[in-house]
Amino acid sequence: LNAICEKVSKYRKNQKMNSAFWADVLLLLHFAFVMGVILPVPLIAAGAVFKWRWVHNAWFRCIHLSMIVIVALQAVAGVICPLTIWESQLRQMAGGEGYEYTFMRYWVSRLMFYQAEPWVFTVAYCLFTALIVSLFWIAPVRWKNAPPRRVKLDRSSIP
Repeated sequence: LNAICEKVSKYRKNQKMNSAFWADVLLLLHFAFVMGVILPVPLIAAGAVFKWRWVHNAWFRCIHLSMIVIVALQAVAGVICPLTIWESQLRQMAGGEGYEYTFMRYWVSRLMFYQAEPWVFTVAYCLFTALIVSLFWIAPVRWKNAPPRRVKLDRSSIP
């Protein structure tokens, strides 16, 4: 009976460690998503000034816009981010919220999660979405096979 209890105990400990590990992995992915939304904004603006070609890439810009649109729509609909829900569930499987955090979890959580009313986040996400949309005018996307944006007119043919 002792051997069975030890195996069950060891299994539960391993399961808790695995859940905590995957919760940390999910937190890092969530953080990478947030940085993937925030960091391109100043880079796109700088790219417009310094004429960096990559900031006009259609795939990059559309993916970037879709990332914040998803976040804003979730906030407007009152839906909690699935990554947050899954991380929370994994933390509970690991033994619940305790005071002992991993270094990574402590600092990434402090950087990402703030205490405020839900409407504050909804407004912030919508304003940030508007900022990203405005970048389409500041640094326009270049679509492949699209006609040139500026066409010189031959004024000699105008009466």
